[in-house]
Amino acid sequence: MKMSRKRFEELVSDGLDLVPEELLRLMDNVVVLVEDRPPPEDPDLLGVYEGYALTDRGSEYSGVLPDRITIFRRPILSICDTEEDVVDEVAITVVHEIAHHFGIDDKLLHELGWG
Repeated sequence: MKMSRKRFEELVSDGLDLVPEELLRLMDNVVVLVEDRPPPEDPDLLGVYEGYALTDRGSEYSGVLPDRITIFRRPILSICDTEEDVVDEVAITVVHEIAHHFGIDDKLLHELGWG
């Protein structure tokens, strides 16, 4: 599947729009980015959350750089056949990584159907 970076970024933004407003308001010190490729050691990675989940933050949490949610364009496009597939996969990946920000692990996400 081929898609411009601009269109892909629009779909990531649309994926963020699927998150309930109440949850978006609770997100703290986090940025969502799009990169073309994941790290070479994990070439099939669709997205990653890097930072301190809200559930892990204590009184010592201050003055840190924002957490990062990165969505990887090329791996997502490589597993999709249509733009509709990309829309679905981006939405799933965005929600999955935001869930990590809230302290939800992969096991529970898979049980809930967001794996």
